[in-house]
Amino acid sequence: MSIILHITRKESWEQARAAGVYRGDTLASEGFIHCSPPEQIVAVANRFYRGQTGLALLVIDRARVQAPVRDENLEGGETLFPHIYGPLNLDAVVDVIDFPPRANGGFSAPRIG
Repeated sequence: MSIILHITRKESWEQARAAGVYRGDTLASEGFIHCSPPEQIVAVANRFYRGQTGLALLVIDRARVQAPVRDENLEGGETLFPHIYGPLNLDAVVDVIDFPPRANGGFSAPRIG
């Protein structure tokens, strides 16, 4: 199983469960849902979510995602990130992990699996 991760607010995930599909906060504005492989999630969290609470980490089985998934870096860097180009079907989410920051506001690697 090839795992990719997505950071979201817990209430956004609950809304997605009620709606039957997850669209995230960037699908409408950017055309895709941002994801990261496990080895990149801490750097992404510390850059974009530092000190934020109420977060959850969606553990996604890439092979189950029905929308196209592309590995790319749209900022011109060499590090590639998986982007989901469409709504995320809920059955591709194999786990949801609470993702709180540490006392200093930074994040540490979650335990997956």
